[in-house]
Amino acid sequence: MTHPIALHQRHGLKFLLTLVLCLPLLSFAAEPLPSWNDGSAKKHIIEFVQAVTDQSSKDFVKPEDRIAVFDNDGTLWSEQPMYFEFLFALEEVKRTAPQHPEWKTTQPFQAVLENDHKALAASGMEGFMKIFGATHTGMTTEAFDDYAKTWLSQAKHPKTGKLFTEMVFQPMLEVLDYLREQNFKTYIVSGGDTAFMRAFAEKVYGVPPEQVIGTTFVTAFQYKDGKASIMRTPKLAHNDDGPGKPESIDAVIGKRPILAFGNSDGDLQMLQWTAAGPGKRFMGLVHHTDAKREWAYDRKSDIGRLDKALDEANNRGWTVVDMATEWRRIYPFDGTTTDQVK
Repeated sequence: MTHPIALHQRHGLKFLLTLVLCLPLLSFAAEPLPSWNDGSAKKHIIEFVQAVTDQSSKDFVKPEDRIAVFDNDGTLWSEQPMYFEFLFALEEVKRTAPQHPEWKTTQPFQAVLENDHKALAASGMEGFMKIFGATHTGMTTEAFDDYAKTWLSQAKHPKTGKLFTEMVFQPMLEVLDYLREQNFKTYIVSGGDTAFMRAFAEKVYGVPPEQVIGTTFVTAFQYKDGKASIMRTPKLAHNDDGPGKPESIDAVIGKRPILAFGNSDGDLQMLQWTAAGPGKRFMGLVHHTDAKREWAYDRKSDIGRLDKALDEANNRGWTVVDMATEWRRIYPFDGTTTDQVK
């Protein structure tokens, strides 16, 4: 018969051995930003967060002032070969075309229906706005939300075959989670339509609707036959791009962010506005440099052009995230690491 004390000691040794073996795993699990390589960008993010959350630090920021803003297209998810919301708009033209027989001979809708990319490009911004007006307005907010969610639940990216909501950047999801764990309030401030982004932002990013800021159309309240609704009209209310971003931050949030992340010249003014505040600040740019796992583009791209903002980031010491070297993996569904693509 085993003596009770010996049995207790044996169990104690087993517990200690198990604890010793598990400590490295526990340490790894607690490591922030696991999909980031140990480069300068990860270092800057962690050092910034530690500085502003340490009560003994001269850079300490009260939780209620820890505001972080993120662009969406190209910053939180991919934006090639075309902005995903524009692909949604093109599909909506085709879906609703039977209700508009005149579109068969009217540009830019004819170009969409005939897949004439050259004619579509030639229609320019005017054509772009006609397509958005036809597919984003003239309906209730509830109807638009249903259309957007239906498309997002079914449509697949032309290159990867994945849902567009799967084309999100795993490293940036980790940044969002890391900041919220440190009592940051995270906002999306993007050029996309606010209602379109709200259709997926909470489920995909953990960002609730009231913290999603984007381009908006004028809306009108209606009350008919005992039913209340809000109609989306074709008149543009606010273009949330370039200088429109700090303007909407000031109007909606009412506080200057201490952290801002973007990826293009359209985010420059948002980063400038963030940098102009007092105390410690973080300004970051996602630089698309990985042609093997995502896309490589910057100064000459028609989508997500990064030119002036890149120059200012380099001149002012902002953090530029080199996707090819800084991110161990790109998407949640793809385990391909930087080492495997070399």
